[in-house]
Amino acid sequence: MVESRRGAPSQAPRLTPKSAESARVITGDCVAEMARLPAECVDLVFADPPYNLQLQNDLKRPDDSKVDAVDDDWDKFSSFKAYDDFTREWLSACRRVMKPSATLWVIGSYHNIFRVGSILQDMGFWILNDVVWRKVNPMPNFRGRRFTNAHETLIWAAREPNAKGYTFNYDALKAGNEDVQVRSDWTIPLCTGEERLKGRDGKKLHPTQKPEALLARVILSSSRPDDLVLDPFNGTGTTGAVARHLGRRYVGFERDEKYAQAARKRIDAIEPLAAPTLVPFMTARDAPRVPFQALIDRGLVSAGARLVDAKKRHKALVRADGAISIGEKVGSIHRMGALAQGLEACNGWTFWHVETKGGLTLIDDLRAKVRAEMDF
Repeated sequence: MVESRRGAPSQAPRLTPKSAESARVITGDCVAEMARLPAECVDLVFADPPYNLQLQNDLKRPDDSKVDAVDDDWDKFSSFKAYDDFTREWLSACRRVMKPSATLWVIGSYHNIFRVGSILQDMGFWILNDVVWRKVNPMPNFRGRRFTNAHETLIWAAREPNAKGYTFNYDALKAGNEDVQVRSDWTIPLCTGEERLKGRDGKKLHPTQKPEALLARVILSSSRPDDLVLDPFNGTGTTGAVARHLGRRYVGFERDEKYAQAARKRIDAIEPLAAPTLVPFMTARDAPRVPFQALIDRGLVSAGARLVDAKKRHKALVRADGAISIGEKVGSIHRMGALAQGLEACNGWTFWHVETKGGLTLIDDLRAKVRAEMDF
């Protein structure tokens, strides 16, 4: 399997739903409604399916007050088999609309995530990572008979084992994490405060609303601006709100019209970020190649000029053919940089400077000017 470190390949098909709207919340069953979408049109799926908590009785606090737990009809299934059948059905619908380069995230608790993971593998999805969402402020275990449930698990999977070009914005994530690889355990608070949608009675509108910070990390890690993000269990629209904010297109499905209306209102109020803040991160590895000769061709460095290191201990002569020389030795900026220092290798772009009236200018800065003028 080959991953793209900054986005899916440009040749990947970009089919879109019939509607040109950037964000839609459709009321209806996700399986039936996904059947209306073109095949292979979605870049990223985030699914927060029912957890099948199997609650038999009310949960009580030590003071005998009732806990506002998940006891809605949508989380009730007659058996594990019924839940597994339901899982296979919505995953099959998702797989049909996913591009070959698309990936899928699914979140769950210990009640369901292991069943979902097993079904994913049975269906031919390829698990890339499991991520632990560690909650800063989890609900305590009131009975004191188990560990506090302080995390949920996300599974990140490709559509198939030989998937190519799936998006993983590794370098951008690392840059935002102080140049340290982002780990598979994420510490993020629960959804609280103004972010939590509430009904007219002042109580939370949806029992399992996810924090926007969690969805932002998912979307930023595995999609690009203008990608189509799909959520089969839209709920109150967290995925759609974050997708719109981050310049992605969105389609979500929700059976409960009350939730769907709240989600539409929420998403419509979102202002997308300015384009410059969403430009895909590009590393030196990804950037188009610029030969040293191009600097000479554009008059940024003249043939016959002298290159020096930062402390002016080493000097080289720029030749008309794009090579440089030190005495009788001739070679590339890299080979001559290594020779000057007595090293096996050297990045000539970050070693050599050209002398100007304003002082020393790193030739890598001149290369950046050339890249800025290129159309890529």
